[in-house]
Amino acid sequence: MAGNKPNINAEETNLQDRANQVSRDNDNVQNFTVGIKDIDEAIFYYFNDVLKPNVSQNGKQINVPLVYGSPERWSAMQKDGYYRDKNGKMQAPLIVFRRESLEKNRQLGNKLDGNNPHNFGVFEKKFSKGNVYDKFGVLTNRTPEKEYFAVAIPDYVNIVYSCVIFTDYMEQNNKIIEGVNFASDSYWGNPSKYRFRAMIDTYSTSTELVQGNDRIVKTEFNINLLGHIVTDTINALPFNTTKYSSKTNLNFTSETTTKS
Repeated sequence: MAGNKPNINAEETNLQDRANQVSRDNDNVQNFTVGIKDIDEAIFYYFNDVLKPNVSQNGKQINVPLVYGSPERWSAMQKDGYYRDKNGKMQAPLIVFRRESLEKNRQLGNKLDGNNPHNFGVFEKKFSKGNVYDKFGVLTNRTPEKEYFAVAIPDYVNIVYSCVIFTDYMEQNNKIIEGVNFASDSYWGNPSKYRFRAMIDTYSTSTELVQGNDRIVKTEFNINLLGHIVTDTINALPFNTTKYSSKTNLNFTSETTTKS
């Protein structure tokens, strides 16, 4: 029938609303992401830059290196009971760790629906080129424009790391355990990036007698880390970081004069 308007559902109307189409082509704010690699790097940072484990040997202070246990390294270490370098030499002192498991923590907040999240954290950008102070804005009582970025609520996870300390002497091993134990229940990571709470409950120490070599002291423990993940995978990109702006007003006043 002539004159009838086509039916447009609410979703199509929202897509056609130019107010909801905010371009980020010239935006210098990057998408906010926290990955599993960032959590692994937090462990590296805390050991190397905060704990800085070291032992005293032959009157010298020796820094204890930290090595990630790849599957090949970990398998060989579990089989032999100690760690060897590529030349087959037994390494001590040394700390080896690897990520053991990752479990979703449902006791904390969630984004409700991964394919259509409804729970966002909103952050205000402190400075914007569109909000520069000028005299015209003062004269017109212009309400400053504010830029906001909405980021989907992270996936909260519990990650378990298995760690092994190797030293030549029990006294050296004890000192490292004391430093690690003191750091338990604090937030590990780079303060300029991300920090995650790490908890350690038990330590298991044993002495290995290596044939043809000196004995080696080994301590095993687990780090239970409370982490969070904001992914940048393809299915999460539409909800990763959304930009929108506040409304602005320009108030003009008029003055009249009379001539006598």
